[in-house]
Amino acid sequence: MEFAERLAALALKVKNQREAIQTEEATKNAFIMPFISSILGYDVFNPLEVVPEFTADVGVKKGEKIDYAIMRDGEVQILIECKKSTEALKIEHASQLFRYFAVTNARIAVLTNGEVYHFYTDLDAPNRMDDKPFLVLDLSDIDETLLPELSKLTKDVFDLDSVINAAEELKYVGALKRAIAAQFREPSDEWIKFFTTKVYDSSFTQKVREQFTPLVTKASKQFLNEQVNDRLKTALGSSFPAATVTAAAEESVTSEPIAEADLDRDTEIETTLEELEGYQIVKAIACSEVKPQRVVHRDAKSYFAVLLDDNNRKPIARLHFNGKKQKYLGVFDEEKNETRHAIESLDEIYEYAGAIRASVTSYMD
Repeated sequence: MEFAERLAALALKVKNQREAIQTEEATKNAFIMPFISSILGYDVFNPLEVVPEFTADVGVKKGEKIDYAIMRDGEVQILIECKKSTEALKIEHASQLFRYFAVTNARIAVLTNGEVYHFYTDLDAPNRMDDKPFLVLDLSDIDETLLPELSKLTKDVFDLDSVINAAEELKYVGALKRAIAAQFREPSDEWIKFFTTKVYDSSFTQKVREQFTPLVTKASKQFLNEQVNDRLKTALGSSFPAATVTAAAEESVTSEPIAEADLDRDTEIETTLEELEGYQIVKAIACSEVKPQRVVHRDAKSYFAVLLDDNNRKPIARLHFNGKKQKYLGVFDEEKNETRHAIESLDEIYEYAGAIRASVTSYMD
């Protein structure tokens, strides 16, 4: 399983089990130890690689412990401090990391609650842990641009120098992206005023502020969606031709034979960003068996089809995302019968990776 797939699988595990985890110890066992082992690749049961409850006397603080120390060649390289999954991370939680960072050889410190991981180093002053992380990994919303740098901390390709060299840019680019994202979610007064004065010539009064707040919010979100759609169109090399299907999908979870007739084109069809994101996940799974260019999509009024070789007689999966409330993923058996599975989020598509790959390999036979 590739690095990104392992991370996606852990993210799904965290999502499904988060509500059942109420203590710090349970968080370690359910989320953090799997992160260390399956994502970073270290043996959590080998004390030469991972030391739990690592102890190093710090000044007057005797016998104080850090949750995990990751070792390489007998030296501490990464320190990890854990909090329970129900607790939001704060810099106040990192007091032990600050102390241990100064008295060990570690250049990377991690503060985590099992879902969010804050990675720190010493950019501001040598041997003194920074107040702000240079990398923030949120398993509920994975930023794929961070994965190449994160992978450099894994056991097989450990490259600390490269990570440190990239840390300053990662730190500020990440902080800027989070600040921009916050403005898209809930624009500040300064953001509203900045854009309003670009298009509105009169005085910026309270009444104008109230008028333009929803307008700036709406325009910001529409702009972002348009940019994402344009990037997806470029990446897929497609202008998203519209299509429709001869048989409508039913609302309930059922098994049904696939329609053999060709899909007719229909200009009323709207391909959504969510459908394209789902297609990319299915394609990533299918590409373990075939070349990427063989996995294509056709949109329809009733569903979004993912096909092998652009042949509707070779269905890989169907995305039934047109309902207002419930989404379904359709997968196929050897007889091309479709079974729909209710899903709450796109990440759950990974749960059916085996069925998707089986469909692809059945056509290869």
